Formats: sequence, C-alpha cells, structure tokens
Amino acid sequence: MSDLLPSTTGIVGRVLRRGTEAYESLRRAAVWHAGVPHRFPEIIVLAVTEQDVVGAVRLARAEGLQVAIRSGGHSWSGSHLRDGSLLIDMSNLRDIVIDRASMTVTVQPGLRGSELLGMLRKQGLFFPVGHNYAVGIGGYLLQGGFGWAGREFGPACMSVVAIDAVTADGERVHASDDENADLLWAARGAGPGFFAAVTRFTLRVYPHRAVTLSSTYIFPASCAADVFRFVNERGRTTPLELGVVVQRHEIAGGEPVVILHGLAFTETEESARAQLSLLEECPALGHAILSRACEPTVHGAVELDESTAVPNESRRWIADNIVSDAGADDLLPNLHTLIETLPPAPTYLLMFNWDGYPGSPVRPPMAFSLEGAFCYALYTAWDEASDDDRYRGWTTGIMRNWEPYASYTMLADENLLNRPTAFMTAESLERLDRLRSAWDVEGRFVSWLGRPDGERERASERAQG
Repeated sequence: MSDLLPSTTGIVGRVLRRGTEAYESLRRAAVWHAGVPHRFPEIIVLAVTEQDVVGAVRLARAEGLQVAIRSGGHSWSGSHLRDGSLLIDMSNLRDIVIDRASMTVTVQPGLRGSELLGMLRKQGLFFPVGHNYAVGIGGYLLQGGFGWAGREFGPACMSVVAIDAVTADGERVHASDDENADLLWAARGAGPGFFAAVTRFTLRVYPHRAVTLSSTYIFPASCAADVFRFVNERGRTTPLELGVVVQRHEIAGGEPVVILHGLAFTETEESARAQLSLLEECPALGHAILSRACEPTVHGAVELDESTAVPNESRRWIADNIVSDAGADDLLPNLHTLIETLPPAPTYLLMFNWDGYPGSPVRPPMAFSLEGAFCYALYTAWDEASDDDRYRGWTTGIMRNWEPYASYTMLADENLLNRPTAFMTAESLERLDRLRSAWDVEGRFVSWLGRPDGERERASERAQG
C-alpha cells in the first residue's frame, strides 16, 4: 500500500478504502439497481474537482491499481465496478456553460442528460440526450449516445466537438479535431474501453423545434407480426421516430401487448401531423385496444420528470440488445418465442428505428463505427437473487437467437459478460488498441467487460523484460 494520503494527492473529495465505514454503501450506490455485482474496488474516490481526478489517477498509479470511472452509474452490468481498481466517482462533477453564440455547451460528466435538456430548452436549444431521466451525460456520450432525435442528429457522440481529460500519466489534456485528434476519435464511442478520464465535454447544440406531436397505439399480441413488419418496412426511410414495445400490460389483463409509438419533432404542426400520418397505414390499426393520435408533447418531456427516473430500482435487472438491418421475416420467429415465454416479472422489448436512412448526417471520424436500421433492446427485472440464472439466461438466450441477423450491439445496454459480441468494426477496434498502447502503456484504465484486452499482462511482461 502506498503512503500517499488525500492531503498529498490533492484530493479534497472523499477517499474510501475497502473495508472502511461507508465503503459498502457507496459501492452499492454506484449501481442503479439491486443486482449489484460482486466486484470490489480497493478505493473509491468521490471527486468534487477536476484536480481530484488528477490526484485519483496518480494515487492509482502509486498503488498499482487500475482506474474505473462512474458518471451516472446507469450501466446495468456495473461495468465501472472492478476488482483491484480505484473507482473515480464523477457524479458530483456537474458544471455546465452554455454558449449560445457558438451553439456549444461545455458540460461535466456527472450532469444528467435530462438536466442538460431542461437548461438548454430555456434558451431555445436542444441536444439529443438519452431516453431516461437518470442517464448521466458522461457514460452516455462515451458509449455513442442512442437518444432522442437520433434520426436527425445520429449518435450523440457525433456532436462531441472536444473533451478535456486526465490521462493515465495523471496529466490534463485537451482534445479536439485540431489537437490530440486521436483521443477525441476514441472518446466518440469507446465507452468503458476509453483510456482516459473525461472531465469535460464540449458539445454542439441545435435549435429547439417549435412543435412535438406523438401518437400511441396499443395492440393485442396477436398483432405483433403486422406491427413489426410495418415498422421494419416503413421505418427505414421516414424521419419519424418510431418505437415498438412488447410487454405485459394491465390494459390487457396482464397479458402481452404491442405498443406502437411515433414522435415528430418539427417546426410546424402541419409537418408533424404529416409525419405521424404514416401510422394510419399500419395494417393492424383497426385492432388497436387504445389509440391516441397527434397529442402535443415536449421532446424529451418524460426525461424531465424525475418520477420516471428508472422503474423498479429495488429490483435486479439485465439488458441486452442488437442493432440490425434484417427484415421482419427473419426476426419474427424469435419475436413469437419472446412473446410466448415473456416472464411475469417486469420485462419489455424495445424496437426503434435508428440510422442509415436518407437523411442521416455525415459522421465525423469516430470509434463508433457500425450502422444498423433498427435497435432491438430487451430489459428484464426480477426480485430474488435465486432467480438470477433464470432471467439472465432467458434474456441472453432470446438475444442470442437473433445474433445471425445482428450488425452489432450498442454499448449503452450491453451484455458482454454473458454474450460477447461486436460493438465496433474490427478496424476501429484495432486502432483503439493501438491508441491505448500509446496513451495508456501500463493498461491503467479498465476496458470492456467480457473482452479482456491483455494490456495489463503485456505491461507486466514488458516491465519484467
């Protein structure tokens, strides 16, 4: 153990070692649901300044520990909880500076996307934040950023124009397209595999549209094939944000239903209604149990309501997903299996149209390198630890059945521990590994769960040789 103390590292935030008072409560609080993994950092640093992050990295170096980062703690797998590590909790780094003249905002990683959206809206601005109140902006941006208005703005990391970070050497650096561009490239999509601690993101923001209308239809499960085929075929070319949810619902007496949702984010009510008119062509429309067409709302309104933060936080959760260009006929057999075996516990499949349509923006250089027309994400919750294998196995098995049709998995709701799969192109992964070797020679920062990169072992071999 190092002799370094907070007073000598410059850390003014709390420093808790494993086994000390409050350590376990803070370790558990680092994961948003009850299924906290049995992984134990040696030290937890609750950073309150950027200098705390510098001090924490230097403390990890002095004690031979790896470094893991938490911003919002929304990772279902608790990717930031690692044995033999120093966890830097950045949830208290929440500064924000909005520059309307340059249409940029500089934000620290602990701020929630919902909070960012609310502050931007007061100035008539918008940013494609994530689909939940509780999502911290730091992990969301690093993992790519599947959020609101992705049809128009693409993955949110496309709008990251610069970062400030602390490297594995404990030094502060700035990265933009003109300075340390390779570090910015990696920050756009590397997720838990990023090899530095980002303390600030500079984001490009956009004008807030004047009108948002939504339409929602609920169908019995017998309509699943018609709804999925409709969205799979028509959702590829429309600017309309389309979502399909399969879940048990009280409106059907607790039986599975299929929910079709459309969201139009436009300058005029006329154009919003024109976009939503697409849903009237769904062949299952006449069988809807509930219909709510063209209701005025606010883009991201749900994300501004704290009561919707994360449902059932007291339960244990697993998530898994694929992004796919496959047609409905290839995916429907497994969809029917999912519906027939849907657990009684809170479970839902979310399908939404993503990128690759004619209006998609041109991507800047970034590690996030795969594309797909639709995302299919499965979320399962349960109460008892004794059911872990049952529900994790069911969720993983359903998604594994779709693997032959998957383009990739998004890191935001990954299941790499149980189902390792591609999350970027092989070329981008190779480049990322090369950059890691250059920026983080000793493998100080942890990498993805389920994909050991061997950097620490190689570093040890180099030191011994």
